[in-house]
Amino acid sequence: MYSWHRLVIFITFFISAAPAMTADQRYGYGTVPTEIEIRAWDIDVRADGAGLPDGKGSSVQGEALYLQLCSACHGEFGEGIGRFPALIGGEDSLDKERPKKTVGSYWPYATTLWDYINRSMPFGNAQSLEPDQVYAIVAYILNMNDLISADTVLDRKSLPAIRMPNRDGFLSPDPRPDVHSKACMKNCRDNIEITSHTRNKP
Repeated sequence: MYSWHRLVIFITFFISAAPAMTADQRYGYGTVPTEIEIRAWDIDVRADGAGLPDGKGSSVQGEALYLQLCSACHGEFGEGIGRFPALIGGEDSLDKERPKKTVGSYWPYATTLWDYINRSMPFGNAQSLEPDQVYAIVAYILNMNDLISADTVLDRKSLPAIRMPNRDGFLSPDPRPDVHSKACMKNCRDNIEITSHTRNKP
């Protein structure tokens, strides 16, 4: 009981002292990041292509890279292996009971495909690819999905111009009420009704 009383006193003192701390107060931790550290972190590419680096690549160049670096997980033809996802197929399946979400059927922007591969692939050795290699692998994947021809050269200008089949398949703003509702803290309704199930009833 005595320890609990001391803890309450300490917390009360700390809270009362907090407003006295100023915004410019320093605590002696960390360092100012260098330009090299900032560049290493600032690698995101937006849907409109902002952030894409210089470089270029075609499907012809990307085939060998894909077979070497990607096919062990995603299959030689993008069909997916084991728990690793397929990259091709799934056309007209998104409104079905078991949609097949692939680059060709689901991915909204070719630019964010570049971003994902650049920051996360190949599996186990992320961020080891040069920009030219990423452009070439993206080109090969898009070519496998019949979205560009084999000789199309992708770069920071041509990649954002590619219109993916499902670009307009995402709703904005999100109409689902659960993403807009505030958490209920009191007088919550208790007549909740289940309207759907995660699997079909037998």
